[in-house]
Amino acid sequence: MSRIFRKESVDNYLKADSQLKRTLGPWDLIGLGIGAVIGTGIFILPGHEAAQHAGPAVAIAFFIAALLSGIVGMAYAEFSSAMPIAGSAYSFATVVYGEIIGWMLGWALILEYFLAVSAEATGFAAYFNNNILDAVGVHLPKALQSGPMDGGVINITAVLIILVIAFIVARGSELSKKVENIAVIVKVAIILLFIGLGAFYIKSSNYVPFYPAEFHSSWLGLGGISTAAATVFFAFIGFDALASNSAETVNPQKNIIRGILGTVIIAVILYVVFSLVLVGMVPYTHLNVDDPAAYALHLAHLDGWNKVITVGALFGIFTAMLTMFFGGSRLVYALGRDGLLSGKMGKIDPKYKVPKNAIIIALIVQAFFAGVVPLEQLASLINAGTLLAFAGMSFGIIPLRKRNDITNTGFKMPWYPVLPVCAGLASIYFIIMLPDATKISVAIWLVIGLIVYFAYGIKHSKLSD
Repeated sequence: MSRIFRKESVDNYLKADSQLKRTLGPWDLIGLGIGAVIGTGIFILPGHEAAQHAGPAVAIAFFIAALLSGIVGMAYAEFSSAMPIAGSAYSFATVVYGEIIGWMLGWALILEYFLAVSAEATGFAAYFNNNILDAVGVHLPKALQSGPMDGGVINITAVLIILVIAFIVARGSELSKKVENIAVIVKVAIILLFIGLGAFYIKSSNYVPFYPAEFHSSWLGLGGISTAAATVFFAFIGFDALASNSAETVNPQKNIIRGILGTVIIAVILYVVFSLVLVGMVPYTHLNVDDPAAYALHLAHLDGWNKVITVGALFGIFTAMLTMFFGGSRLVYALGRDGLLSGKMGKIDPKYKVPKNAIIIALIVQAFFAGVVPLEQLASLINAGTLLAFAGMSFGIIPLRKRNDITNTGFKMPWYPVLPVCAGLASIYFIIMLPDATKISVAIWLVIGLIVYFAYGIKHSKLSD
């Protein structure tokens, strides 16, 4: 027991990460954050969740998810300020909780990152196939539009876009941030365009009832909104990705919190307003489609603008994939760096200063899931990994503050210890509100993680050196 709860030192991590190049400033981080947060979450999930769980009150679900994510983001910012290292929640937890807890959070985050990219890729494919290829007369056969679970063979568009993302990430953070920053500007402009256009086609009757009785369940009848909020956490996983870039951030003590708070403020405004316009344009019962924004414009006879919105959705999903691929490959690198996965994963390419082998593994796994698994199944699994990490980081502020060997001259989470504890308990509540099938699947994944740790990780861990 003492062995598996041994804690790593921050100095060892800083030394191991010294080969990574610090190039990211506050605006780069906001670009990465918006890139991750404004993707499939805004272009697809509002429609699904309005139709299935919350009705027009889906806007409230997004606000709740954003609020909790912003509070937890403060915990991530304090950890990043105290220890600007790669690996995010995995590395932070290994320092304050011990190796076994760090590993389990890291294992949960592998599920989050990899499936997030796969889910974004399936969303990209839905918009691209339905609104770009079909418009120019190119019709992919059913076998190449979806995986076996949806009656096809492989989602070829989803696989190909992941290959493009992998190529960009493999060329280093400089290229990644340039592509990200340009694409973020384009997609935010197009989201604002949708809001501006759609506002003229809102029907007040579509807001009544705002929170339909059919979704009232659980405590105080808030079950529908709670389930929707738990589901749309998928949209806010970018905060962990920002923290995973701490080792490549200039002045992380100040810039990480700027990136996180800037991201959450912009995200909550865009999500809430976008959702209100969407459900105002189209009755919520008609929104269970994979391209709700384009569908809403089609019903308003704005088919010309429909294509513009589609381009915005593609840009949005592309940048989200880029950020999550970036963060996931850094997590695999961190696990390899520490010996819990193959040491080859912890090697840095001397030319581009990136973890090349970790990128290759991420590419293979993500392309596989994107090719064969539908979006809805992917999104529900991602949320559980996200919320587990949120809980671990929120409660982790307490042991972090008690460490005399870790100096933090930068950001600290306010209202300690009340705010960290409340954020941790709220994260656990939303885990409970996830569908039972999701909780069972994640429990199986965590058991597999324990088997991997005791069969391989504990024997090869560099903590045992």
